Amino acid sequence: MRDAHRLAVLHGTSFHRGWSDNEFEQLLEERDTLTHRLRVARDIIGFIISRVAADEAEILSVAIDSAWRGKGLSRNLLRIHLGHLAGRGVRTVFLEVEENNVAAVRLYRGSGFRVVGRREQYYRDPNGEHLNALVMQRDLS
Repeated sequence: MRDAHRLAVLHGTSFHRGWSDNEFEQLLEERDTLTHRLRVARDIIGFIISRVAADEAEILSVAIDSAWRGKGLSRNLLRIHLGHLAGRGVRTVFLEVEENNVAAVRLYRGSGFRVVGRREQYYRDPNGEHLNALVMQRDLS
């Protein structure tokens, strides 16, 4: 897939462990994934990707190019994505977010997600420190 490399680059600059081109190629080929790309002219500057199963979805990743962060783009991208998920019959959306990622937690809370669980030592930062994840949920019905 032609966008896999760009999505992998964005992911790699946004997270401690980036996904490979091959991982994105596989995700983009799956029928149960929904991906939205945010473009400026022809350049992809952000994306959101979810996996759908029956009437539930899990947001797998959201990333915005660092030069474009702080402008409300992720909020708009998330809103559009949730609308498309609802249009596919999704009633409940889940995600996991590193609990110290203040900007992301604020984005999700402001978009109607609520904390429904916590995964201890779910992530690992580049220094090997284990970080906790919040499990968040939003009803679309």
